Amino acid sequence: MHSKSHLPTKICPVCNRPFSWRKKWERNWEYVKYCSKKCSKNKYKNQVLG
Repeated sequence: MHSKSHLPTKICPVCNRPFSWRKKWERNWEYVKYCSKKCSKNKYKNQVLG
């Protein structure tokens, strides 16, 4: 069984939850900002409009 504790993590700016590296993000991990498609679509909901 593999331990996933050594994988890099980031904090999603929309839901403020940590998410871990995934194989599908292998080539562009440095550009990944959101934990899911749902958070990516809701990225403007947490911003206060001036």
